[in-house]
Amino acid sequence: MELTFARGTLTDQFREEVDAFYQSVFGWSATDADVVGQRCHILLPDADQFILLAESGKPMDSPGFDHLGLLQDSRAEVDALLEACKRYREKDDRVQIQEYEDLVYPQLTVHAFYVKFLMPIYFDVQSMDRP
Repeated sequence: MELTFARGTLTDQFREEVDAFYQSVFGWSATDADVVGQRCHILLPDADQFILLAESGKPMDSPGFDHLGLLQDSRAEVDALLEACKRYREKDDRVQIQEYEDLVYPQLTVHAFYVKFLMPIYFDVQSMDRP
């Protein structure tokens, strides 16, 4: 996934702030890379996934609840990540959290919250529990 930002956004300080949150809360790693002549930042949730942060003259705009899903293995993992986000928000009020009631279906319960920090979209952190 590529997320685009206004030119001048991806400063060293911005990259450090992004890394501090996403590394400490989600355990992601990060690196810089030259992509088509531009110094970009890459978040690496795991060895097979990446989120490319790049600058653009037409940056991404998502004023609503557009999101990327982060599926967790259990309800407990979702709850632990929610608590980590809340703890981080205590020291940085730019962390936005949207909590949701469980979506309960006969064969599925979705347990989720949304979090947004310095990105143009939310991350939907959820588990899908089946009886």
